[in-house]
Amino acid sequence: MLAQTRYTRTAIALHWLIAVLMIINIALILLVDRYPDDWVRPAVDTHKSIGITVLGLVIMRILWRATHKPPAMPGSYGAFERFAAHLAHGALYVLMILLPLSGWMHDSAWKDAATHPMQLFGLFEWPRIGWIMAIEPTVKETWHTVLGGVHEWAGYVLYVLVGLHVLAALKHQFLDGERELQRMWP
Repeated sequence: MLAQTRYTRTAIALHWLIAVLMIINIALILLVDRYPDDWVRPAVDTHKSIGITVLGLVIMRILWRATHKPPAMPGSYGAFERFAAHLAHGALYVLMILLPLSGWMHDSAWKDAATHPMQLFGLFEWPRIGWIMAIEPTVKETWHTVLGGVHEWAGYVLYVLVGLHVLAALKHQFLDGERELQRMWP
């Protein structure tokens, strides 16, 4: 039996769909200050909808990975590279869950959340987190600030890890001569 060298089609599709949605979401929010005023609210609402979608897709990806063994890393990877790859992938999964959850919690702690329902892509109302909305207003405002900071800083850490992830894949492909990109390329 041949050794599995590529990820499954489902794993590949989830990987690239999540990656594309994350890139769109980052661009949406980083450029929000440049939008005309009447575009800001729709851009923020789309950012929230994409974040919730990414959360669902990441959960699906984790469940898929738990039930479908990924291909083994090439034998040329040293112990440190294997350890670093596992650590980086674990951190990426944590961040891909932390970012949407902290954003959802941040949004639920917004002082006007009760009077401005959140719509998932304008299709239906997405619930806010009830216990956060029920917090006393001045405490909730503090949580809104704290959770916004968590969300922002987790984003910065994600940028760094995604950059390292891409650089590592390119290093293995072009400097080490491994078929790294073919493992996850559609």
